[in-house]
Amino acid sequence: MTPQLRAAALTNFEHIATECGLNARALMVEVGLPPRCLMDPDLMIPAHLVARVLELAAERAHEPVFGLRMAASRRLSNLGPLGLLLRDQPTLRHALDKLASKMHVHNEAFSLEMVESGDTVCIRGDVLLDRNMPRQQAVDAAMGISFRIVQVFLGDTWCPKQVCFRHRAPARRDWYRRVFGPSVQFGCEFNEIVCAAKDLDVPNPGADPVMAAYSQRLLGKDLESQASTSDRVRRLAVLLLPRGLCRAEVVAQHLGVSRRTLDNRLAAEDTTFKVLVDGMRRELLANYLEGKAHALSDIAPLLGFSELSALSRWHRAQFGASMSDLRANAAGSGTSDRTD
Repeated sequence: MTPQLRAAALTNFEHIATECGLNARALMVEVGLPPRCLMDPDLMIPAHLVARVLELAAERAHEPVFGLRMAASRRLSNLGPLGLLLRDQPTLRHALDKLASKMHVHNEAFSLEMVESGDTVCIRGDVLLDRNMPRQQAVDAAMGISFRIVQVFLGDTWCPKQVCFRHRAPARRDWYRRVFGPSVQFGCEFNEIVCAAKDLDVPNPGADPVMAAYSQRLLGKDLESQASTSDRVRRLAVLLLPRGLCRAEVVAQHLGVSRRTLDNRLAAEDTTFKVLVDGMRRELLANYLEGKAHALSDIAPLLGFSELSALSRWHRAQFGASMSDLRANAAGSGTSDRTD
């Protein structure tokens, strides 16, 4: 089976391509990728075509650090639900363990592992493509993103002991130093970030165990293998609600079926699109309220509502209670009712 990855791997591609005088959409068409992958981060696309378009862009732009420039400003949110899971881990070590075991949810063609020896840890990554396929840009992008994840936990001023790449040293090293710091080596045995073991155990003050458990459930094995249409709709709802795109037509498009086919499959599972979305909103609402870290005005858009009044109307319809009772209901059983 051809390894797939989320189109989020192309985040910043269009921006960097434009800076280099390239037409990003034309490059997509040339390698066989749909141009909409530049706008839909959750679209699953072949990993080898992504590697190909990165190499093509680097060649056409005469920019040997094209992939690295794409990765330089990445955020955890670019990883979708996997980013949510990492964000709430108690330490970087926990986050990297989760990243290694769940990477396939975001990118089936990138492997990550931690190799610990004494007081040093090597965070090793590799792009799993055909041996003869050029991959330097994909490797640089993936390692840059991995490095950014480490910095989320340890701060932008943190520097590793060393960052190593298998590929030969490029003519320009300024971007490598800008992203990774001064200790970058090329022609090495592994692609790896070398750091002190103690760095991995620094507590994450922003960790939320409630949301971590919820994100873990969403990314569980049962959802990833032989998932029902209902499960797939729930997973897409989590991604699409905060973007205001959780409509049946959009979800059907993501699943590669018509709206009628989606309705028929859900009916066969004894449910409807509205029931699933309302149930997911109730689950998310309960988690946001239990965490007590979000104001109601912040929760509304996370649940796909354009304004607080829309959330209030939905809440009254669901629970028969006003917004003034919202947090009180969350403390009880009202917002945790299941949708069967």
